[in-house]
Parts: sequence; C-alpha cells; structure tokens
Amino acid sequence: MRYYPVNLDIQGRSCLVVGGGRVGARKVKTLLQCGAVVTVVSPEMTSDIAGLAAAGKITLEQRPYQSSDVKGRFLVIGATDDEVLNQRIHADAERLGLLCNIADRPAICNFTLPAIVRQGDFVMAISTAGKSPAFAKYIRQQLETQFGPEYGTLLDLMGAIRTRLLAEEHAPEVHKPLFEQLIHEDLLGLVRDGDSHRIDRLLERVLGPGFVFDELMSANRLPGE
Repeated sequence: MRYYPVNLDIQGRSCLVVGGGRVGARKVKTLLQCGAVVTVVSPEMTSDIAGLAAAGKITLEQRPYQSSDVKGRFLVIGATDDEVLNQRIHADAERLGLLCNIADRPAICNFTLPAIVRQGDFVMAISTAGKSPAFAKYIRQQLETQFGPEYGTLLDLMGAIRTRLLAEEHAPEVHKPLFEQLIHEDLLGLVRDGDSHRIDRLLERVLGPGFVFDELMSANRLPGE
C-alpha cells in the first residue's frame, strides 16, 4: 500500500480550506461534520460558503491566499482550479510539516480523502490510491444500497450498552462475548425491522434485566433532540 489508512480526529482543530467554490464547499461541510474549526480563504464563494460564514459556523477571509494563511493550522485543503496556486499551497504546507490535500491532485497531497459510506458513526472508506475516483464513487454507491441507517442505529445501541456495562463495573474483557452473542443472534436484523419488543427480549436474555432499547437509545440523544 502507498497510503497508511487512518481515522483522523480533527475535533476542535484549526483547518484551512483555500477555495470557495463547489468543491471547497463540500470539503468545508465534511470538516464541520467532524467538529473542525474551519477558515476559508477565497475571493469568491458559493452561496453555501457565504451562508455558513453568515451563521458564524466558519471564518471567511474574502481575499486571495497568502502563504501565512497556513501557519497554525492542523490541516490544509486546496480546492482551486489554479495549478500554480495549488502548488504554492502544497509547498507552504509541506514546509511547515502540515497535513495537506489538494483536491483531485494526488501527486501534491500527503494524504488523500477516500470516498465514504456513512451511517451515523458507522463509516466505511473506499480508496483507489488516487488512481480512479470514479471507481471509488461507484463502489460507494453500491455499498450505500447494502448498508442502511440500521448500521448507525446498531452502533449507537452497542455504544450505549458498553457505557452501561462499564458504569456497572463490569470487567471490559467480559464484554466481547456478550456483544458477539448479540450480533450472532441477529440484533442487526431486529434493529432493521424496528422490532423494539424482540430487541428488549434479546437484550434481557443476554445482558440481564434493565437493558431497554428505547432507554439506551435516549442516552445517545443530545438535549432538545
């Protein structure tokens, strides 16, 4: 493999996007979904970028890029169609040892962005090492038909169960066979069917009394949801 697969925690980290067009807007939205603190530098922008800036969700610098813009960033993304500018962004980021991706230019990236299938916290990444983004997109579309929202729901349920078990001072090493039994007995299928009564019976049989689907799921919801 040329690339080392990794899931990157950018929560609260300063990220720069150079370019306010359609591609830049997509990059910004994904960064925000992951909790990044995003600054966009671009003389022009889409209405999406302008709207995010007006709502205070990003910092917008409506001007041409300057080399000093990369200082203090954790991650830099170039999303322009100016090849000279793209090379400059890459060189500036490399000089400071920063993570840098130039959209659709894998030769001047030190990491690439895979196509992703996402259902809540359940995420699958598809990479072709930059050789065929079109094929990665095709595979993503195929996988999206196979992995529905029940996968995200199942993951939330498993996380809530794990939190409850840890709070009850269960030894972490005993969790694995419990989770394996739940999966083996098709908890996923019950979640897909929305059969909360059978889910509750399965949870009680495997985990004991007090594990109720609706209560466990409510623990994952933020106030006001």
